[in-house]
Amino acid sequence: MAELMRLQGLSRRFGGLQALQDVSLTINRGEILGLIGPNGAGKTTLVNVVTGVHRASAGQVMFEGKDITRLRPYQTARAGLARTFQVVQPFPDLTVRDNVAAAALFSGGCARIRDAHRVADAQLAFVGLTDSADRQALSLTLAMRKRLELAKALAMRPRLLFLDEVNAGLNSAEVEQAMDLIRQIAASGVTIVLIEHLMKVVMSVCSRIVVLQNGALIADGAPSQVVADPRVVEAYLGKRYAQATAGAEAAS
Repeated sequence: MAELMRLQGLSRRFGGLQALQDVSLTINRGEILGLIGPNGAGKTTLVNVVTGVHRASAGQVMFEGKDITRLRPYQTARAGLARTFQVVQPFPDLTVRDNVAAAALFSGGCARIRDAHRVADAQLAFVGLTDSADRQALSLTLAMRKRLELAKALAMRPRLLFLDEVNAGLNSAEVEQAMDLIRQIAASGVTIVLIEHLMKVVMSVCSRIVVLQNGALIADGAPSQVVADPRVVEAYLGKRYAQATAGAEAAS
């Protein structure tokens, strides 16, 4: 696979806290990359540094062969990076359509409101929110706000999309719907980095997994290899999950 993004020696310090420690990672074009690890491992911090929310204390971020390490969030968005947030916070007083249109105007290449609304309607149809387009975003359920967050990110026409805990708080049926959307997005040509705690989701949709612990990268490989890695078992998965996974593979 062709390289889309390369992180080289990426570090971030907050005072005395080393949130990221010398992370080097390649993200390949067209893949769904799972990013897992315990709470506080540095997963969201990594996304924040890559997208310009936080400045890297050291290291480099290369995207499509260009150095974007020092770009601001609006610049990385216009360069082709988009993200969802773990805590979804739409513009509460705007309609669902206008929330998505704002993203299309901001970095989706739309110069006119009419065009932005056209993009918004297409993305709302994709995530299943057409019937709620004229509602205030404040009135949506959690599951609907998650889909709105996804529609906003897609309206920015990303080539690389970071999904931060998109399934948190959803029931089983809603998780299945979300996994189907993730697969469809990847099939459209968008590369995805998926931050996720639900291993069912990670194992089902990801072609590769990387694991962070205490800000450091401790594993990188195929899902079956990573979940069998003793360091990952000890740091995150636990022996019970590893034994259950091994038993399921043996039975199949």
